[in-house]
This record gives sequence, structure tokens and C-alpha cells, in this order.
Amino acid sequence: MRTSRLPSPRSGRSPGRQQPDDARRIDRALGTDGFFARWLEDLESHYTDHFAAVAELERLATHIQQFALSLVPGVLQTDGYARALFGAYRPNHTPEELDELVVIRTQRRRILDGLARPVVWTLLDEAVLRRRVGGSRVMAEQLHKVANMAESGRLRLHLLPYGVGAHALMQSLLTLMTFEDSAPVAYVEGFQTGNLMDDPALVSACQTAYALALSDALSQQESLALVRAAAEEHARDRQ
Repeated sequence: MRTSRLPSPRSGRSPGRQQPDDARRIDRALGTDGFFARWLEDLESHYTDHFAAVAELERLATHIQQFALSLVPGVLQTDGYARALFGAYRPNHTPEELDELVVIRTQRRRILDGLARPVVWTLLDEAVLRRRVGGSRVMAEQLHKVANMAESGRLRLHLLPYGVGAHALMQSLLTLMTFEDSAPVAYVEGFQTGNLMDDPALVSACQTAYALALSDALSQQESLALVRAAAEEHARDRQ
């Protein structure tokens, strides 16, 4: 069915709050029989305002296409990688706070536990492989995990090498989601903000940009070789 407008970030809300009318609107749009409204309290405690709906839509998607410009996508992150990221942008954090954030990230990864759905395509800029997050051991573990998932058939992996130069997705990360009986959506994110889109023209533009970038990417086998090589480089460098 055709969806109505899905909620997008609005000014004037405190971080982590998802309004009840937004939850009800998502339920009506996706025919989820009150699922979002029932889990609203849980969402408020776990996710920021701009991401709460996206986290639930991931669970409903049949097909996810994600592009990352500088870091490994959240659903693919190891605990060590996620902890290093959270610690980097949270001043005066405590170990307990980081533990809680890593657990929430781990819960998101469960969408990949099934063998059939969602189908996941992951497109990475080469910068993701080169930026050392959490140190050499953490990076090696993280990149081997991504490669292992691709080799097992759980995700389709493609790399945009530096040699490509400019490409269609240089300005933003992007996630495209497709559903069984609803119109597709697109999500882009920046620092402390995100935009969930279901307008057909905007979603189509995002799909086109993804297709253009994918056409410049390496094949899966070439991508796997590059990821494995980068992992080994990190493993050898103990600095």
C-alpha cells in the first residue's frame, strides 16, 4: 500500500523523544496494528528523536541498501568498534554509559540474525577501511566481520575505492528501505540530525544516487579482497 508521510525530525523536541502522533501515524501508514504506539516508551529510552522510527523500520524492511562514507554502518559494528565510536563523541563518559549504548547497538544487529530477510546491500567508501577506530586490533576484527558476513551470503558488499574520485554519494550516508506492502523510504543522517523521507520524488532521487555510486564500485570479490587486505594491514600495525 502507499504510505502517508512518515515522521521527520521537528524542532522543539528534546533528544530521545518520539511523539505519540508520529507513532500512530507510522502504524497507520504501515498497517502495523499499533506496534509503534505500544513500543513508544521503549523507543524513547533507547534512541534519539531523529532515529527512533528508523530503528523500528529496519525491523520491518525486506530490503536494506546502506551506504557509509566514513564509518561502518551500525548494524554491522562489533562491540569494540561501537564502543570506540561512542566514546569519541561523548565527553566525560562513564564505562557504564558506554556499556548501555553498546547493548542498544547489539540489539539493532539482531535484524541480521535471520537467514532470509532483510536482504542487505552494503556500499562503503574506502575511507571506512582506512580510518582506525578503536585501534588496530578492533579495526582488524571489525573488517574481518564485514568480510565474513559477505562471504557467508548474509550481505552483498561493494567498495568505492579512492581511485574512483568523485561519486554520487560523497556528501552523506544513505539508507534505503523497501517493505512488502508499503512504499520505500530513504534516510540520511548528519551530526545530531537525520531525515526520514517517503516523498516519492525524494526517495527516487536517493535511489538514483545509490545506483550511480554502485555503478562506480568494485565487484563483490574485488571488494572482499580489499577489505581483507585492509584488515591484515591493521592487524600487522600494532601502533
